[in-house]
Amino acid sequence: MKKLVILICLFLIFRQLHAQMPHFQLPSGRIYGKIVDNAGKAVNGASVVLLQPTRDSAGGKLRNILVKGVITRSSGEFNFEDIPFQPDLKLKVDATGYISLEETIFLAQAGTGPSPASPGTSAASLPGANMPAMGNTEKDLGKLTLISNANLLEGVIVSSTSKPLMRLDLDKKVFNVEKNLVSAGGTGLDVIQNVPSVNVDIDGNVTIRNSSPQLFIDGRPTTLSLDQIPAASIESVEVITNPSAKYDASGAGAGILNIVLKKDKKKGYNGNARAGIDSRGGLNGGLDLNVRQGKFNVTASGMINQMKDKTTGTTERFNLTTTPQTAISQSNVDKNNGNMLFGKVGLDYFMNNKTSLSLEGVRMHGEFTPTGLLNTYTDSLFLSGKRTSFSQRDANNSRNFNGGGLKLGMKQLFAKEGEELTADINVFGGKNTNNANYFTRYYDQGIGSNIIGTQQQQTIGTGKDRFYTLQTDYVKPLGEKTKLEAGLRASLQHIENVTDNYLYNQVSGKSEKVDAASTNYKNNNNVYAAYLSVSSSIKNFGYQVGLRAERSNYNGDLITTGEHFSNNYPISLFPSVFLSQKLAGDQQLQLSYTRRINRPNFFQLIPFTDYSDSLNITRGNPDLVPEFTNSFELSYNKNFSRSSTFLASVYYRRSNHLITRYLDTTINAISGKQDLVNTYINANSSYTTGAEITLQNNVSNWWDMSTNLNLYNSRINTGNIGGGSSEALWSWFGKMNHNFKLPAGLALQLTGMYQSKTNLPVNNNKGNMGGPPGMQSQSASQGYIKSFYSIDAAIKKTFLKNNAAAVSLSINDIFRSRRTDQYSESDYFTQYYSRLRSPQMVRLNFTYRFGKADLSIFKRKNMNSDNSMQNATQGMQ
Repeated sequence: MKKLVILICLFLIFRQLHAQMPHFQLPSGRIYGKIVDNAGKAVNGASVVLLQPTRDSAGGKLRNILVKGVITRSSGEFNFEDIPFQPDLKLKVDATGYISLEETIFLAQAGTGPSPASPGTSAASLPGANMPAMGNTEKDLGKLTLISNANLLEGVIVSSTSKPLMRLDLDKKVFNVEKNLVSAGGTGLDVIQNVPSVNVDIDGNVTIRNSSPQLFIDGRPTTLSLDQIPAASIESVEVITNPSAKYDASGAGAGILNIVLKKDKKKGYNGNARAGIDSRGGLNGGLDLNVRQGKFNVTASGMINQMKDKTTGTTERFNLTTTPQTAISQSNVDKNNGNMLFGKVGLDYFMNNKTSLSLEGVRMHGEFTPTGLLNTYTDSLFLSGKRTSFSQRDANNSRNFNGGGLKLGMKQLFAKEGEELTADINVFGGKNTNNANYFTRYYDQGIGSNIIGTQQQQTIGTGKDRFYTLQTDYVKPLGEKTKLEAGLRASLQHIENVTDNYLYNQVSGKSEKVDAASTNYKNNNNVYAAYLSVSSSIKNFGYQVGLRAERSNYNGDLITTGEHFSNNYPISLFPSVFLSQKLAGDQQLQLSYTRRINRPNFFQLIPFTDYSDSLNITRGNPDLVPEFTNSFELSYNKNFSRSSTFLASVYYRRSNHLITRYLDTTINAISGKQDLVNTYINANSSYTTGAEITLQNNVSNWWDMSTNLNLYNSRINTGNIGGGSSEALWSWFGKMNHNFKLPAGLALQLTGMYQSKTNLPVNNNKGNMGGPPGMQSQSASQGYIKSFYSIDAAIKKTFLKNNAAAVSLSINDIFRSRRTDQYSESDYFTQYYSRLRSPQMVRLNFTYRFGKADLSIFKRKNMNSDNSMQNATQGMQ
């Protein structure tokens, strides 16, 4: 039945390719300029209004309706914001002693107006037309001169940006997630689970095309994880599968996942309050506030989110190299209770119409208390027969972190449209502590029988990190069709960590530190970069070529042993090429090539063996070298009769010296026995090739859907270490999202995903909290994941005036099917592993929007020109 539902939905998608275009939200833009006299001197107190001609429905008479109006300051400057999409607007300027000035302004969607390339060519199809900046269109009208003759200035065309559910740019797909119902009351992980092209496993590991992407926030790398970002603060998600030279070259071939946060700059004040609860008793709440008056814009937001996860799992492992060989069977129940606080305050100062400064601070605090119960049955296979031992381990942990950051930015616009300079400094730091206690009981006849021995282990750890980013970008139009972009960037990171392991000595009655299992280290990792990019067009053909240069170094110290590790990577060049050809019938072809790098981090390099979890031992490899990836992608885009958008891509990605996890053996410093250890290797190479289809379709005015299908083949070659390579495997991944507008202010959302059998992804996830011991996925080169699917649903009811209030009810993983089943093997073991995390989670959330527009600008009177507003509004009769 479930497969039949999926097939029916797929049939409906392609049957409706010729339906209506997706609904767009009303676009808004900004228009500003300066009023001067014939001598170039600023005109103070001039009235500037925007009017819309409207025909009276009764008498058919043409009338001018006021849209907005302002009085110029002593500098002569004026500024209109939040201008809605309206055809044939009129700009009218009046001042005592001057002849009125009128302008006709056509406000059009960005990318839909005529392009210099050729009549009818969409500007969005040209390289760089929509990249990398996002948000509302800004237009500098420059200096408008009031003179004593009847000469009028030429009209100006202003473009504005709308917000469809999906937008296709040259180097990325942009998904608007503001109205995502399923993620209401959740975190960034809940948002990403419903974004096409992105797969999220039950541990929160994110993959795009079966590899881990680099996480950005507002176009900059971040040390935050997705579960530390509230869903309510996210405006859109950018999926950048083949990043250009403008972006960091690090991150290998998986691309970039850019989280764009909300930031409101409407005049007056506005905000929203929200609260919710889930079926496990987890509470969430938050408040967002924005105040804009004069030259200042202040934003503030706060959020609290409680976590009450439950995970169950089993593991069957057969160890081939132990003497005797052993068969281990484990079952676990793990819970992770905790809460997270998140707060942000921002200030924007608009010095004038062209220069603005911004300051933003963020603060977060998290406390988690993971607990777990692990039952283990071990069969030792002696020649004389099988001998079984039984153990049960209780884990009681406490972890907390405190982090904070500060961002200072500057934006300078120039008289020439499109020319701008930005610079920002981003500082982030955090501290964390953890205390883990493991108590293991050994039984003679089975769990719950006579106890024949115990072991107590304690791990105490502290850590801190500091992250500095300095970046500047410059954009310069070179004529009507060509644009130059350049920038500099420095990224500096410092990490410190202390981990001490203790075992309880039953003879002395004290916990004794195990030096071989304890560590104290610190390291610095620095990357310096510069880039240059040029984009242009020749008729319907557009191109963008870029080159990025990066140099990096790291150094680290193991304080306990006095060992020092360092490496300097020389300057490497990373070219990028994007080609675009506009075809007849609103079609477009795009071809891109990029080169990227993935440098081993300090945790992967240090040879220290971490025994803090005896069932998940890890060790670095100091012989690792960086991996380099070359990526090619060919895309076809088609818009069907203003009803749907269709994107198809084929891609190929090849990496040399791929860094991947690998299972090896070691002598356990705590038990003295041979054990398995998770480490890292450079595989010879790897490749991924595939085809992807993304579709956004409005079936009707009450039903829209988005669909993503990805068919791929991947393989990791580990022949350089003697076996263990997985065979090439064809897999596919699909995701579908349906939105229904129902009567009585109701809205319904249904989402589903399916992942077929696939190779284990290269897992570079860091900082995952609360995972059960011994259940982590193994090497990406040593196994596969079985197929699975999941379906989520949510319904929302809006009410009160202007739909200011809303209540939503959502349920995740309705059929308890988002289960991770893995098979892993090597020369040392074979393993089957299964886990299910917090299925059928139900969330109930309430939101309330509030605000008041600033209308005081229409009540102000200028003593130097009492009649200027009156004269300006006479045309409204």
